[in-house]
Amino acid sequence: MLILLAVLLLALGALYAAASEKIDRTPVGSFDLGRYMGTWYEIARYEHRFERGLEAVEAFYALRPDGRIDVVNSGEDFHSGKRRVSRGKAVPGRIPGRLRVSFFWFFYTEYNVLELGEEYDWALVGGHTSKYLWILSRTPTLPAVTLNRILHRAVQRGYTTGRLHYVDHGR
Repeated sequence: MLILLAVLLLALGALYAAASEKIDRTPVGSFDLGRYMGTWYEIARYEHRFERGLEAVEAFYALRPDGRIDVVNSGEDFHSGKRRVSRGKAVPGRIPGRLRVSFFWFFYTEYNVLELGEEYDWALVGGHTSKYLWILSRTPTLPAVTLNRILHRAVQRGYTTGRLHYVDHGR
C-alpha cells in the first residue's frame, strides 16, 4: 500500500510539473544563421546565477568555417565596474532557430530563437526551460512600440514578463 501511494504521488508530481510548463518554446519557422551572427545587446532577461549583477550585457556570435559558432558574452559587473567575459561555442540544432550552446566543456543547452524581427534587428530567445528568457537587439535600446510588441509575444507564449530585468547600457 505504501509503495502504491509513493508511485501515485510521483505520478501526480510529474503531471503537475508538466502542467506548470505551459510555455511555447517553439523556435521561429524560418531562420538564416548567417544573418543572426554579429553583436546583440541584451535589453532584458530573466535573472539567473551566471548573469546576476551584470549590466551593459552584449553577446557576439561568429560562424566558423567548420559550421560551429564562437560565442562571446560580456557584461559589466555592477559592483566592481569590471567587464566579465564568457567564451563559449554553439552548434546549429536540427530545427531552424534552435542552437545548442556550451560555456563549459561538452555540456550543451538549448537556445531557441522564439521571435525575430524581419530585419534581424531584435530577437526573443528562450532556453530549454521556462526559467530562461532574453530580449536582444542590435542596438542598446529599442523603440517602445517594438519592445511592447515583443513583450506581447512573450506573454502569448506563456512567459511572465513581470520577471524581466531590464539591462542598463548606460546610454
